[in-house]
Order: sequence, then C-alpha cells, then structure tokens
Amino acid sequence: MAPAFEHQLLPEADGGVVAPHNTGSTNVSGDDQLLLKSKVTVVGSGNWGSVAAKLIASNTLKLSSCHEEVRMWVFEETLPSGAKLSDVINRTNENVKYLPGIKLGKNVVADPDLENAVKDANMLVFVTPHQFMEGICKRLVGKIKRDAKAISLVKGMEVKMEGPCMISSLISELLGINCSVLMGANIANEIAVEKFSEATVGYRENIEIAEKWVQLFSTPYFMVTAVQDVEGVELCGTLKNVVAIAAGFVDGLEMGNNTKAAIMRIGLREMRALSKLLFSSVKDSTFFESCGVADVITTCLGGRNRKVAEAFAKNGGRWSFDELEAEMLQGQKLQGVSTAREVYEVLSHRGWLELFPLFTTVHEICTGRLPPSAIVEYSEQKPNFSLLQGSVNRVVDG
Repeated sequence: MAPAFEHQLLPEADGGVVAPHNTGSTNVSGDDQLLLKSKVTVVGSGNWGSVAAKLIASNTLKLSSCHEEVRMWVFEETLPSGAKLSDVINRTNENVKYLPGIKLGKNVVADPDLENAVKDANMLVFVTPHQFMEGICKRLVGKIKRDAKAISLVKGMEVKMEGPCMISSLISELLGINCSVLMGANIANEIAVEKFSEATVGYRENIEIAEKWVQLFSTPYFMVTAVQDVEGVELCGTLKNVVAIAAGFVDGLEMGNNTKAAIMRIGLREMRALSKLLFSSVKDSTFFESCGVADVITTCLGGRNRKVAEAFAKNGGRWSFDELEAEMLQGQKLQGVSTAREVYEVLSHRGWLELFPLFTTVHEICTGRLPPSAIVEYSEQKPNFSLLQGSVNRVVDG
C-alpha cells in the first residue's frame, strides 16, 4: 500500500532532520513545493536499486510536486526464458531476477537505454556496484539536465594516484552536480517486504536538498534522517563491508559470538579512525547514526559479504571469492573484497598498515597471503597497539 505523504521535517538534537511517520493523510503540504515538479530516475536495478525504486515510487504517487513516473535504468540481460529483463519488469512490475516476488509499483518504468532513462530527470539516484560508477558517469557527461541533483547509494571508493575518491565526489566532479549520499542498516530484502528500517542521508551545505531526498525515501517502514557529513556517512557505508568480511571469517570458523562482537568493535574503531584521518570534517556523531554502528551490526549479521566470507572460511580458501560470488549471489556483486583491496592500497601508500590491523588482515586473507584463522591471530600476537593508542587516537579524540 503506497504511503500517504504530508510531513514537516523535524529537527534533531544533533542538527539533523528526520521525516516522521506518515499519518495516512493525502494532503500535500506547502513544503512539497521545494520539489518543483521533480522527475526521478534510479540508475541501477539490482536488489537494492529495485527496492530504492519501490520506495521512491510509492512517494511520487502522493506528491503533487513530483512526476509520478520513476524511471529505472536496467543493465539489459537475457533471462533463461529468452525474454529481456527490462521487458519482464515492465510487463510484470517485478524484477524477477534480483527482487523476485515484490511488486515495484505501476509507476516504475524499466529502461535499458541509460541516456534515455536520465534525459528528463532532475533527481538522479545512483545505486550500482561501485566499480562501474566511473564508466557510467563518463557516459552521462553532457547528457543530464543542468539543474539535476544526485544521491549515491553506492558503497565503495575509487583509488587514484592522488588518493581515495569517494563515489559522491566522482559523481560531482564528472557530472558537475550536487551529490548527497544515503547509507544505513539496509538489507534490501527486508525493506522490500516493508520491515521497519532506518537510513541516513549525508549532505553538504544545502539543507533543502537533503530534505528533498528525505521526503522521497521516507515511508512508515523506512525512516530517514539527514546529517551534514557526506564523507562520514559514505565512508561508514563503504568500510562496514570490510568489517562484514571479517565477521564472515569468524562465523565460518565457528569462533563464536564473543569473537564476532570483538571484531565488530575493532572494525567500528578502525572505520572511525580511517575516516577521520582521510577527512578531518567527519563527525563522531555520524558513527551513532544508522549508517554507522547500526549498519555494522546488520551487515555483520545478515549481509551478502558476511555470507560469502563465511563460505570462504569454511572451505579454507580453496574456492576464490570470485567463484563463490558467481555460485552464491546469482549475479549480485560483492563489495567488501574489492573495498578491502582499495583500503589496503590507501593504507600501504600512506604508511598506515600497522595502524589498521583488522583492515590489513582482511585483505591479506582475501588474497591468500594469510589463512582465515589469521583474523584473530593479530590480537593474540599483540601488535604494536601503541600505534593505535597514539597516532589514531590523537586523530579520533583530538
């Protein structure tokens, strides 16, 4: 049932904003005029992209200032039946490959032509595997509306010679548009069946843009807050997948809940430390939002990165992550392994490997340099914790 939509955005104590639950009224408030007849395109149609389209489409039906139609760019695939995925989505209103059994909304239109999908949109939602984002953005240069705004749901980063480049920055730099981010404790299949969840929008200066995104995503079962910390929110969404790989190793080796809790705590600590070393503007409070500690918890309990890492540890690394991904995820992509590699490159280049023993060890296990059991051995061997207690703490506490 599509939610009604008529809310003022409420301030939070830390300066963020939150959209309250819908009351069921179909009245349209004056605040909706901020959207100025927005037209939305979702760039991506995997599991999470399909859920994002469903959330947004339920709201555009109720907002008089939005076009009802939500375009969803589909990387075209031929299904075993011989039918094209985009045709099946438009005929059945269901992404039968990546989100089977869930109706997306009659106003969601699948489009396999990327340029056509975005040409009329002034609100672009990017939700594809991060390794494809640079190519997608280069294809869109000069093809989008000049007043377009973007939001990235993409977890990951690009590592360049000059250092790490966050996906939101990549979008802004290549397309010349404002880009916010949305991250959180969001296992897509649970949101698809409308189980309650939260998310965090990270924005830069313009609170009105953040409010637009909060309005478009918020439903009674999906509560969204906004914080002025793009890099903090985005790095939480990126780095937690590395922690989830570590948690999967623990599960695969049946090390128990105490060990897993320790890995999650150490992982969150390294997330916070690295984020603040890379971007001094990152706020401590961000790590207590849904994008922070909550996302670490849910990803380490139920995400695909944890699941595949568990299988990797159980078979002693005899199957590669690429083989396990193909076998277990039916076309979906892992993010944690590639992100661990990218993080390792950053740490190695800057001489920070000793500061981040968990992140370093995850990558070395993924590449076969260490066995899965090494995920806890560094703590038994007591590495140079003075480095962690010194340099990193001066950054995160000072």
